[in-house]
Amino acid sequence: MSMPFYVSPEQIIKDKADYARKGIARGRSVIVEEYDQGIVFVAENPSRALHKISEIYDRIAFAAVGKYNEFENLRVAGVRLADMRGYSYDRRDVSGRSLANAYAQTLGTIFTETPKPYEVEIVVAEVGQTSEDDQLYRLTFDGSVADEHGYVAMGGSAEAITLALSTEWREGMTLVEALRLAVDLLGKHGGEGERQLGPGELEVALLERSRPRRTFSRISRARLAELLG
Repeated sequence: MSMPFYVSPEQIIKDKADYARKGIARGRSVIVEEYDQGIVFVAENPSRALHKISEIYDRIAFAAVGKYNEFENLRVAGVRLADMRGYSYDRRDVSGRSLANAYAQTLGTIFTETPKPYEVEIVVAEVGQTSEDDQLYRLTFDGSVADEHGYVAMGGSAEAITLALSTEWREGMTLVEALRLAVDLLGKHGGEGERQLGPGELEVALLERSRPRRTFSRISRARLAELLG
């Protein structure tokens, strides 16, 4: 009778983590920044149909990198959870923090209990009545949650972009300043050499503080060309 191979739990977890990181590293980066009137999302994404950035609820949005089918499942689950909670209780009871916690539990369960982890990294962002109330939560493939301030970068070039943002981003930036900074960094650190990205290669959306109730809006490519000058 042959003996089964033994693999330690530590090795299994390490292998899963390495597998997920490699999948995420192949994805094109996404940058999320706070600006003076809300939060801007900028993704390198030439597709008009397969969105990396989406609305979840009135003041909450979602951005992701990794395998599209996996983060789309998470997005749909988040929309359903937010709708159910808002309908059952009150719209004000739906918060970015509660959605981030729900996503963390889901990702953590998938990572520990299934053979293949999700190859995704996501951000849940909520725009507040003032800039001090804005919330950014970054969630990784194993369910870890980080409460970020000011900006977040995800994807294959996240480390280099985050390092650049730490010196170039500042509080109170205008939309044009924040947008141009994000596009410049995505072009410099895209992993294919320095490039100049045009409106046709970008997906951009906003959570605008001043909009009534539903604060999410997408920026069209024509409008994006105007903003980028």
